[in-house]
Amino acid sequence: MDEARLSSYPISYLPRDLTSGLVVFLVALPLCLGIALASGAPLFSGILAGIIGGIIVGSISGSSTSVSGPAAGLTAIVIAQIAALGSFEAFLLAVMIGGILQIGLGIVRAGSLSAFFPSSVIKGLLAAIGVILILKQIPHILGHDTDPEGEMSFTQPDKQNTFSEILTLFEGDIHFGAAVVGIMSIVLLTTWGRVKLLKNSVIPGPLVVVLLGVSLHLLFQRLGGPWAIEASHLVQIPVAESANDLLTFLKFPDFSQWANPAIYLAGVTIAIVASLETLLNLEAVDKLDPENRNSPASRELVAQGVGNMVSGLVGGLPVTSVIVRGSVNVNSGAKTKVSCIFHGVLLLICVGLFPVYLNMIPLAALAAILFVTGFKLASPALFRQMWKEGRYQFAPFLITLLSIVFTDLLTGILIGLGVSVLFILNSSLRQPIRRIVETHLGGDILHIELANQVSFLNRAALDQLFNEAEPGIHMLIDASDTDYIDPDILSLIQEYKTKIGPARGVSVSLRGFRKKYQLHDEIQFADFSTRELQDRVTAEQVLEILREGNRRFYTGNRLSRDLGRQVNATAGEQNPIAVVLSCIDSRVPAELVLDLGIGDIFSVRVAGNVIGNKSLGSIEYGVAVAGVKLVLVLGHTRCGAVTSTVELMCDQNDTTQVTGCSHLDSIVNELVPCVDEEACEHLNEMTSEEQELFIDEVARRNVYRSVHEITARSKVIRDLVEAGKVMVVGALYDVKSGEMEFFTEQSAEQETEESPQA
Repeated sequence: MDEARLSSYPISYLPRDLTSGLVVFLVALPLCLGIALASGAPLFSGILAGIIGGIIVGSISGSSTSVSGPAAGLTAIVIAQIAALGSFEAFLLAVMIGGILQIGLGIVRAGSLSAFFPSSVIKGLLAAIGVILILKQIPHILGHDTDPEGEMSFTQPDKQNTFSEILTLFEGDIHFGAAVVGIMSIVLLTTWGRVKLLKNSVIPGPLVVVLLGVSLHLLFQRLGGPWAIEASHLVQIPVAESANDLLTFLKFPDFSQWANPAIYLAGVTIAIVASLETLLNLEAVDKLDPENRNSPASRELVAQGVGNMVSGLVGGLPVTSVIVRGSVNVNSGAKTKVSCIFHGVLLLICVGLFPVYLNMIPLAALAAILFVTGFKLASPALFRQMWKEGRYQFAPFLITLLSIVFTDLLTGILIGLGVSVLFILNSSLRQPIRRIVETHLGGDILHIELANQVSFLNRAALDQLFNEAEPGIHMLIDASDTDYIDPDILSLIQEYKTKIGPARGVSVSLRGFRKKYQLHDEIQFADFSTRELQDRVTAEQVLEILREGNRRFYTGNRLSRDLGRQVNATAGEQNPIAVVLSCIDSRVPAELVLDLGIGDIFSVRVAGNVIGNKSLGSIEYGVAVAGVKLVLVLGHTRCGAVTSTVELMCDQNDTTQVTGCSHLDSIVNELVPCVDEEACEHLNEMTSEEQELFIDEVARRNVYRSVHEITARSKVIRDLVEAGKVMVVGALYDVKSGEMEFFTEQSAEQETEESPQA
């Protein structure tokens, strides 16, 4: 840990870090040995890799939770490379070269590639490790230890596979003493995690499990017979008689092989695979971190590179970030990387000084710790979450999980990444472009909004859109938000605009294309209301335009508009198609909730959307002088003006006295006729939900009443309505959903007749 971090290290974190480091040490011990055994390497090479991964990599790494060491995912590569290079010493030279390459990858910031790993694959990796831990530990829990601990491939060195190994238990291959240790350990860990007093205690449950296992081993040793736990069911660390004997366990690279090309090919293989596994595991552990910290990926590659250089120099296996140890570290409550470093120190001290005592630990006790960890990683909640996120997340998640379980870690990850790429490509082919049809004054307009990056993969989807365009439609291809367009796509657009589109009766307009694309902006339709369009449109068509605009708004498909062009186009004159009388409520901006452009409507706003002389005068101007075809009275739910009127009326209070506003009476008096006096008497007896429904009903009646009052009070508007040239309709906007309920003129008249005191 660097000096700055060390000086700011909160001492309160130390107990958690030390206990977590102890638990990780207990789990790492058999894993280091098992992975070395499965790799066909000396047992001590696994221990060395664990020590280096904890102390050296942990010190350099920027991750607070990741733990490094020998990885099961590299087992097949280690076996193959040792065989190909002819000796373990030659392989160590390849490990060193791999470490140098990893440092280079970190320096050029190759760790940024981790940002492209799909979360579905990472979560699939976590769940797969959990499932593998559960399946692989069942035999060890019951004393069947023919397969080395830490071996995670489906096909095992003992010629069995993950499932056939479990089936051998039914043939009676169970060790009674080890099984008692394993089952009691699971019960103890489960109880420890559920009892609040034990869970929050300083003593970690896994330590108690190990002590219980050692105690039972010593007890069963005295009982003898089938209960005695033999050495094959215990941790088996190489024991040195003296310090000099300990040094004999160290192996050194065969530098005479430096000119062998196979050494460098092996080094590149180790660097790439170890880096990929590290980055994936780092992302996975970060997702487990309850504090949601982000580990610097490129710095991690440098740390792993240094670790592999040292490991290769002294006879250790390649190291990577390991998800099993990292998840145990997180679940044990680790706060900083002190826990990782401490686990490496414990490996060094205990393996060097107390190997005899460590060899008393039953594998069944350690298997129980991993078994419980597996259930935490592959929790049902994770599966439910991925299912809810849809098939494009769940399918890669499940395929990654099954691939890892039925092959090995590396193969499964590559399959998962490949499947995710296929899903991404399929998604791009299905819906790479935003497509919206707008009912416009001049006819339907098909808006095609290009994505930020448009590659050759999008060609098929764009070509399909072009082929499906109906004759007579206006098409607007909008590249306003696009940074890159593939030359093939540009050629396709150019050909469709100049040749194919016109031949099929499709008018193609362009907007937002950069100068370098040599496609100039050209709008072949009026994307704002002109005098010609205003004269030609009917009231029914305007109503449909408003309906569709609101539908686009509440479904999240608002049109992308060139507001600057509309400002310039409407600077000389305005030709709106509707007058909207709405409330002053800040949540109901008419142009936005109706998805309209500049110059499309006259907006008249007054509290409670009530009719007064001034608001009616504005509406008359819009209809009789400016020539609009539709008047829309737009009320809304949870209206403040309506709520205040109901409360004032039901409590029989004076508006001016309560509010201090001497001009509010003119608004309140327009709203009072919409309030049911009989229902008002029971307002205080209503629940909050019933009161809300009552107030919304008053707002609805007020809309109907305002619609009626417009034609009742204005002769000029009434005459135009009777002549069929203008419509006056109402609508109620739901402030929760953004959706409008439109009322026809007939329903408004009917409701007005039924309204109280109307």
